[in-house]
Amino acid sequence: MPLTKQEWLDLEKKAHELRKLTLDTTYWAGSAHIGGGLSVLDIMTVLYHKYMNIKVEDPNWEDRDRFILSKGHAGVSYAATLCDYGFNDVEMLKTFNLSGSKMGMHLDSNKVVGVDASTGSLGHGMSIAVGTALAARLQGKDYKTFVVLGDGECDEGSNWEAAMSAVHYKTTNMISFVDRNKCMIDGRTEDVMNLEPFCAKWEAFGFIVKEIDGNNIRELCEAIDFAYENKTDKPVMIVANTLKGCGIDFIEDDYLWHYGAFDDEKYERGKKALEESYKKRLARVEKEAK
Repeated sequence: MPLTKQEWLDLEKKAHELRKLTLDTTYWAGSAHIGGGLSVLDIMTVLYHKYMNIKVEDPNWEDRDRFILSKGHAGVSYAATLCDYGFNDVEMLKTFNLSGSKMGMHLDSNKVVGVDASTGSLGHGMSIAVGTALAARLQGKDYKTFVVLGDGECDEGSNWEAAMSAVHYKTTNMISFVDRNKCMIDGRTEDVMNLEPFCAKWEAFGFIVKEIDGNNIRELCEAIDFAYENKTDKPVMIVANTLKGCGIDFIEDDYLWHYGAFDDEKYERGKKALEESYKKRLARVEKEAK
């Protein structure tokens, strides 16, 4: 179904709240992978608050949709999303990545409620997702598996092995994303290891590819709707072009903010930047919503 204006506004509000909570968590922790956390947050917002079939009261429900954050270092935003949703106490975020906390930098599925797979060893997430998609088929379940890769981790050959498996076994009940923010820990992706022609590579492996603005709620919803309506035997890959650090202007599109810390001054600047970004996003809704 087309995204209504009110749905769009509601999702923008939630994404803004989660960005603020991600910034807060980074500040409380002393540091975190905030750049990639903010770039991927619109994807997580849309999945958790519009599409995924999950139950807070029954996090291990057999028929739930699965979510695999392959770029597990973006756990600061994933933790904020899960706590805000109600799976874990929001107070836990105040100990994120501190000694003795259950909330580690990479979220542990044995310690954090709602996490379907412990990730962070890059290149493994899609393999796990192919497995959960095949498990659904074997068990006669109709749940979906959603997997989000980072573009930097697409340097890893294991992702392409998983891609071959996904196409060979026709895992159309798996919807994949790449958070294409074009930055990684050591520099810009195209300087470290050239990925282009990126979409053509996924197509050559047998995926249907949708390339979108991954920080645009409407485009994300349209792409996911497309994947749901897919009647072919090919899985869908959504290449989501995003901004590293999306929402905080002084860290946006800067690979040096792959991992970073906020002192009091930067924290206050970050909060103001998020408010200004939110205003611009609301203006886009007013202009583009039908």
